Amino acid sequence: MSAITQARWIDSADSPANDESADRLVYDSIAELIPSLAKPSPVVRIGKRFNPHEHFELLLKLEGLNPFGSIKDRTAQYMLNGLQLGPDQALVEPTAGNTGIALAALANAMGTPIEIAVPDGTPEEKKEMLRFLGAELIEVEDEACPLFPSEGARGVVKSMVESPAYEGKYVSPNQYESALNVEAHYRTTGPEIWRQTKGEITHFFSGIGTGGTITGVGRYLKEQNPNVHIVAVEPAMRNHQLSGLKRVTGLPDEYFPEILDRNVVDEYISVSDEDAFGAGIRLARREGIMVGPTTGAVLHVALEYGANKHGQAVIIAGDSATKYISSYARYFNQN
Repeated sequence: MSAITQARWIDSADSPANDESADRLVYDSIAELIPSLAKPSPVVRIGKRFNPHEHFELLLKLEGLNPFGSIKDRTAQYMLNGLQLGPDQALVEPTAGNTGIALAALANAMGTPIEIAVPDGTPEEKKEMLRFLGAELIEVEDEACPLFPSEGARGVVKSMVESPAYEGKYVSPNQYESALNVEAHYRTTGPEIWRQTKGEITHFFSGIGTGGTITGVGRYLKEQNPNVHIVAVEPAMRNHQLSGLKRVTGLPDEYFPEILDRNVVDEYISVSDEDAFGAGIRLARREGIMVGPTTGAVLHVALEYGANKHGQAVIIAGDSATKYISSYARYFNQN
């Protein structure tokens, strides 16, 4: 039986915006809670205690409220629906954590075994979440921002998928190269943002990881209004503590993320670990909104950017603070 057949119920296309599913009170599966145009993730306006720039409105799209805790729920859903799995095959995927968590949860619901390869610097909370879900964890010596896509966690998974010794046992959704990663955001996240802002959005800010979110959302928004300014946020250095983000400035073409459409991005802005973690802490203490440090990075950039700009900006809050408390702790006394 194929993954498409097995996972038919996790396809958001089965819940059109005009049917009764939008008002459903009881769901048949946790996967049905993954956002779609019929049931989008919420957007909240950031108040003056954090954003003093009245002429530059900051709207935060809260992907941390998704059922598996991050924007990667969308990616995992689309990629699984695009896979063909045999009865004796298992999933395997390299991840900084969030995609792995979503894939593991959905794989459990499908009855499919899964193994996850993570860099050894992945936050402990994410590793424990994967263990909690029963995924077999493969910890690999790897940088948070690896240069070579054939090494580290990605290299381990590549060898498991391609090695004759495993006799085709492993199948990888391959978030780093899958067009379905982009499609998930082109068909859900982008249209949700356009509808939620009533088309008034002028700027979109997102971190760069695989490139799927900013490419899918940016492409959709540009089609609606070519003047929407797309800002990509990246770490200031290759060696950083912003799990899931990647520095692309200066990368040779052969190492550039395959699915990141450079024609969509208008501007790249770098941020330090200190500024990213500091912004996340200040948002929690001034607005009561708890986001991960990668969102803190995007917030810091958007806040500084808006000091002399006018418009309405949407920021992707990729996940919540719960997976990063131990990482945040070292910055508590500085903010």
